[in-house]
Amino acid sequence: MKIKKGDKVRVISGGEKGKEGIVQAVYPKINKVVVENVNVHKRHKKPTQQTPEGSVLDIYVPIDASKVALIDPKSKKPVKVGYKVTKEGKTRIIKKTGEKI
Repeated sequence: MKIKKGDKVRVISGGEKGKEGIVQAVYPKINKVVVENVNVHKRHKKPTQQTPEGSVLDIYVPIDASKVALIDPKSKKPVKVGYKVTKEGKTRIIKKTGEKI
């Protein structure tokens, strides 16, 4: 998966298109990511003896990784990510410029 936890990404399709945020969690087996302030749902909790007033929680729902693009730190635009294999190991690069991320 080319998106990692802590990357700054922009949503490129769907109802949340144009929003930006930091990746909070990555689920490679299902190809989904959780991005802060994107795809937030409300969860209503019933009152219990511990919390007699009840509550409303904000839950971050994962979105598909294909709907987000990594933001280049220099140009502040969405970019495609590739890999380059060297003697030291595999590193992520920006496909357009060839720079390391």
